[in-house]
Amino acid sequence: MAGRPRGVDDVVILRAAAEVIGRVGPAGFTLAAVAAEVGLVPGTLVQRFGSKRGLLLALADRSVADADELPAALRPEHPSALAALVALQVGWAAPMATPESFANHLAFLCTDLTDPQLHERALAVHRAQRGAVEALLTEAVHAGELLDGTDVPALAGTVQAITAGAGLTWALERDGTLPERLRRELDAVLAPHVPPRHGHHLEES
Repeated sequence: MAGRPRGVDDVVILRAAAEVIGRVGPAGFTLAAVAAEVGLVPGTLVQRFGSKRGLLLALADRSVADADELPAALRPEHPSALAALVALQVGWAAPMATPESFANHLAFLCTDLTDPQLHERALAVHRAQRGAVEALLTEAVHAGELLDGTDVPALAGTVQAITAGAGLTWALERDGTLPERLRRELDAVLAPHVPPRHGHHLEES
């Protein structure tokens, strides 16, 4: 006998959980809040995930999968590796569209840094993102978008550090949008590595 329909897919619930995190932060994150977001009762989430912690671990696992999947989804949409790189950084930051949501996600990251199981998953996201950045920078070198001899691993580390710092600076200064800030900072970081004949137009990519 087939099981009863699940009604709302787990991925939809996890997307809703991320929305709730951005809106209310750790203090307001409850199974009831997530259930209300998708029109379910909290007991359904208990059946699916076991507890609030179980839901957070499932969300962390989904974040690892997203970090792996987004680069392949975005690459065909952009004419160059550097344009894809900027779009990727903007895409990963999309849940943090306001200073308040940035603060709430940052508060959860602080939890990730102190919880061994959550830290393991956060580190996996970080490493997946690093791998995607290195792959796009390597492609850019081969395509002549970046100078021959560019130290790709070092530049990838700088890109990740600048991206993280740009978000925090933007949330403090509240000048423009986060995508605008990311493009501006990435333009400044990558410009010295771009051959003169190519120029750099990451602000517009």
